[in-house]
Amino acid sequence: MEISMRFLILLLGPVLGLAVLASAAAAQTLKPGDSLSISVMQDPKLDRQVLIDPSGQIAVPLAGHIRAEGLTPQALERILKERLKDNYKDEDLDITVGLSGTTVPEEDLKPKVFITGEVGRPGAYVVRQKTTLMQAIALAGGLGPYAAKRRIMVRRKSEPGENIYTFDYRAYEAGQDLEGNITLQAGDVIMVPERGLFE
Repeated sequence: MEISMRFLILLLGPVLGLAVLASAAAAQTLKPGDSLSISVMQDPKLDRQVLIDPSGQIAVPLAGHIRAEGLTPQALERILKERLKDNYKDEDLDITVGLSGTTVPEEDLKPKVFITGEVGRPGAYVVRQKTTLMQAIALAGGLGPYAAKRRIMVRRKSEPGENIYTFDYRAYEAGQDLEGNITLQAGDVIMVPERGLFE
C-alpha cells in the first residue's frame, strides 16, 4: 500500500506542478491599467514604459497599436517581434516585456484621463480641475520624437457609443485650431499615434 501511494505521488507530482504553472501563467494575463516595461536589445530608443489604456491597447513606435488585454507578457513579446522584424533585417530581435509597477485599482474612483502613444510619460493622470488637451500632453512630458502631430485623437465614451475628437498640434502651434484644444473629462483617452514615413 505504501509503495503504491509513493508511486501515485511520483506520477501525479509533475501533473500537479504543471497545473500550478498554468494557473500562475493565467494570473499573469495583462489588463487595462497595467504598466509595462518594454526593452528591445537591438534598439534601445524603443525601450519604454507603457500603460495599457482602458480599451486594452498599447502603442509602440514602429509596431503601432496592439491589443494587450488578455495576453501574457510572453505573448506580447511574440507579437512585438512579429511587428518589428521587418525593420531589423538579419537580426533575431531580443524583446522583453514585463510588468513594471502596480496596476491601477478598479476601485480607485479618482477622475483620470489616460494618455497613450508617443508622449514622454504615457499613463493615467488624475484631473481635479479643468484640464485641456494641451495641458494633459504637457503633464505627460510632451510629444515624443515619433509623434504624428497632426493626428492626435481624444476618445470619449458616450451614450450609446463613443465620441472621437481630432487635434492638429501643428495648426495649434501656428495659432489655428484653437477649438481643438478641448477641455477633458474623466475617462477620456488621448491617443498620440506614431507618424508615418513621410509625415
